[in-house]
Amino acid sequence: MSSILTNNGAMVALQTLKSVNMDLTDTQNAISTGKEIGTAKDNSAVWAISKTMESDIAGFEAIEEGLAIGEATVAVASAGAEQIVEKLTEIKELIVSAQSENVDHAKIQTDIDSKVAQVDAIISAAQFNGANLLVSDVDGNGATSMGVLASLDRVGAGGTVTAVEITIATVDFESSLDLTTNLTSIADTTSAASALADIETFLQTAITGAAALGASAARLEDQSEFVGNLVDSMTLGVSTMTDTNMEEASARLSALQTQQELAVQSLTIANEAPGSLLQLFR
Repeated sequence: MSSILTNNGAMVALQTLKSVNMDLTDTQNAISTGKEIGTAKDNSAVWAISKTMESDIAGFEAIEEGLAIGEATVAVASAGAEQIVEKLTEIKELIVSAQSENVDHAKIQTDIDSKVAQVDAIISAAQFNGANLLVSDVDGNGATSMGVLASLDRVGAGGTVTAVEITIATVDFESSLDLTTNLTSIADTTSAASALADIETFLQTAITGAAALGASAARLEDQSEFVGNLVDSMTLGVSTMTDTNMEEASARLSALQTQQELAVQSLTIANEAPGSLLQLFR
């Protein structure tokens, strides 16, 4: 039955055109923004996951910066510790030379005093941003270690986030390498023999401390590399979930533009249908 009051064909064509136009608008927005899921209404579940991951990515990027500062702090201390080992080795050479009777013990002691002062200067200067891992008080506030934020561990989707730190303890050369007080002064071969035993103990202490700092530096470097890779992987994951597949969107845009043209043509034909009824009355 045909009616001049209700044009069913036009109604159907209009609904089809509206649907095509909505899909076309969504596709154009996805292409222009690069985001297939840019708001919660696009896909609430995926959007929620992506926002949680993006917040974690921001946290890990901040952790990368903190790890870089931690690496620099440990690197300075490690370089200082290695330099101290070299100075103690030089002191040991002087002490060994003092084992002979026919040497000037006073001049040797003067050289030793100079190198001891250099060791003390290195210990005091080996700080980065106010933190010194070669002294008793790392930060000037009584701390005996330095914590570096290394990771954020999340349990379950949207679950509790726990901060994980790497703790770097001070090697405290300030106390364990008190050469001024505890290294025997050389005046003769007897005192030189005592000094040799002392310096050997100090040297082993310094080597142990330098090795510990080196191991900590390597751990921070490895963690920094891991966090960097993790950020890249998480960023790629968010991109896969939310970014527009441009090849697919381009093909869809072409298809929708064709559908739009056909829908407009269908609506035009449907709107002209009531006019054909006039032929019945001629």
